[in-house]
Amino acid sequence: MYKIGIDVGGTFTDFVVVKDDEGPRFFKTPSTPHDPSVGLMSGLQDVADAYDVSLEDLLRLSDRLIHGTTVATNTLVERKGAKVGLLTTEGFRDLLEMREGLKEDRYNLHMKPFEPLVPRYLRTGVSERVLQNGEIYTELDEESLDEALDYLKEQGVEALAVCFLFSFTNPAHERLVGERIRERFPDVYTSLSHEVIPQIKEFDRLSTTVINSYVGPVFGGYLRRLQERFGSLGSSDELLIMQSNGGVASIDESIRLAAGAILSGPAGGATGAAHYGSLVGESDLIGLDMGGTSTDISIVQDGELRTTSEKSEDGWKIAVPMIDINTLGAGGGSIARVDSGGILQIGPDSAGADPGPACYGKGGNDATVTDANLVLGYLTPENFLGGREPLDAGLASESLQGRVAEPLGLSLEEAASGVHKLVSTNIAEGIRLMSVQRGVDPSNFAIVAYGGAAGLQVTEVARQLGVVRAYVPSAGPVFSAYGMLASDPQYDLSLSYPASLDRLDLNSVREILGDLTSRGKDRLHAQGITDDRIEVTNTADMRYLDQIYEVNVPIPEVEQDDDALLEKWASNFHERYRELYSYSQSDQEIRLATLRVRVIGRLPKVVLNRRDETSAGEPRLKDKRRVYLGRWRDVPIFDLESLSAGTEVKGPALLESDYTAVLLSEGDTARSDGYGGIELTIS
Repeated sequence: MYKIGIDVGGTFTDFVVVKDDEGPRFFKTPSTPHDPSVGLMSGLQDVADAYDVSLEDLLRLSDRLIHGTTVATNTLVERKGAKVGLLTTEGFRDLLEMREGLKEDRYNLHMKPFEPLVPRYLRTGVSERVLQNGEIYTELDEESLDEALDYLKEQGVEALAVCFLFSFTNPAHERLVGERIRERFPDVYTSLSHEVIPQIKEFDRLSTTVINSYVGPVFGGYLRRLQERFGSLGSSDELLIMQSNGGVASIDESIRLAAGAILSGPAGGATGAAHYGSLVGESDLIGLDMGGTSTDISIVQDGELRTTSEKSEDGWKIAVPMIDINTLGAGGGSIARVDSGGILQIGPDSAGADPGPACYGKGGNDATVTDANLVLGYLTPENFLGGREPLDAGLASESLQGRVAEPLGLSLEEAASGVHKLVSTNIAEGIRLMSVQRGVDPSNFAIVAYGGAAGLQVTEVARQLGVVRAYVPSAGPVFSAYGMLASDPQYDLSLSYPASLDRLDLNSVREILGDLTSRGKDRLHAQGITDDRIEVTNTADMRYLDQIYEVNVPIPEVEQDDDALLEKWASNFHERYRELYSYSQSDQEIRLATLRVRVIGRLPKVVLNRRDETSAGEPRLKDKRRVYLGRWRDVPIFDLESLSAGTEVKGPALLESDYTAVLLSEGDTARSDGYGGIELTIS
């Protein structure tokens, strides 16, 4: 049987395939942004050919298909979502535009307001009102509801979002609206806020619900078409979709909560980083995913991925739990240019897959990071993508000369070196900001570098951060797809329960946590996962009195004595707050905001067999080439895949495989880590 992880990125679509007990095999094919399924199916055909089976047999014999996709992300970023109608409490339709009352960048006087995903004429108020304690103050006016639905239908809306005030405390009115919509417009995609995120903070709930309806029809349509396509080819197993929280979910669940797949692709890589750390004995890691379009940064601390329930994408708040990933416009295809002030800038725009960097020879004229690395000698033109798409060094030199070197008055190699160093600096600064803001010092962490472009930048990034150890996994060029095969079905459920910790009704808390757990387990049971493979984690969003931002902390075992439970719970909060902000306020009242339950169904992981280090030998020398490292030097080029366990290579050198290259500067050392990847020691 086959297990297949599929990651559709902006430039390439990656595949990791495991057959029975054999080691994983990796594949890449160019992405097709106009229709991602075209590149996906083309890549699957390449996989079938490599295993000498038909595409039908490959899918029929696959017992796990996990797909990460940027369809939901691109739908939001490119503003190509559905025409959404919003139903909200009468008098509150402008909340979507008023947001939280402040500009996100409050000191930027030139910042333009974000254009609402639902224009004002499609936002309608309904006469109803629920108070903060769940009491119904004004009954739902069904005549008002029907008038609003008739109006929105006349306007041709393709999806509906329903978000009433305080519906998380009493969802009765939203449920009635949902029933009425299903009766009258059964084919219209609908999001009810108490089903999407039943929690406090009105704008967060409203924004997330609207995003869910905005991307849901497009994302759902793509998944249904793909499901039908797989089914027609004899796929014997349901396609699972990578979620932003690091888990996987069924197609039906993914369509229902489309906002949960906004970071579908990058989440796979972050999950893979945590899994790889467990193999090599590293519990504190920085995930550095540098692909063709962007660089995604994640943090693993004490073996666990950092998550967040407040994330902005294209200016819009998404409040579903997701891995805390910071995305930078710094990929191999990021465009280098000199601005009007004579300053070199890189990104955030990218040449993408089509036309791509100038060296691709597809008509692109912009100078990119990949062009610079080619000019510096870091890439072998004939070996790109295993030789399937050779690079044109002449076109790379021409683009850098005209776009960077001449405007700055530099030589070609100086310009290319500047691009290489600047993109590394941008990445290092992104890591520094993200880690320090979350209470950790990056120099105490190791880096896991993955994505096709990461190997050429990781040693310079690590040097700037003071990091002395980095890893480049063998699956690095396709690591997000690899991480998907290390992921499990996972559901995050929540319910806001505002209360003071010292006046908490613990029986109510236990009842809520039990109900959320049961609902999560029911979803896993429906996927055939038994109780012995299910893990449950309870956490809570908490804050000090009079603060407005919460901190997520673990909830102690709830079955213990009440006094012991409350004492440990308060201690957990003070400790986590101190980690983040360097102080705590033990005499302050602690407020509980939201209870959260994470339910995970553990699946067997892809096994990477550890190699015997007694077989360490000399790596295969492929070539020698002139490489620019402050000056031109003759540098050995080694076959990365020939490194047996324990083999060491000292810099300066290049390690090269079909899909990636790793640059070692003077004093750097690379050593096979025993799993086919390499451990780097940074000078």
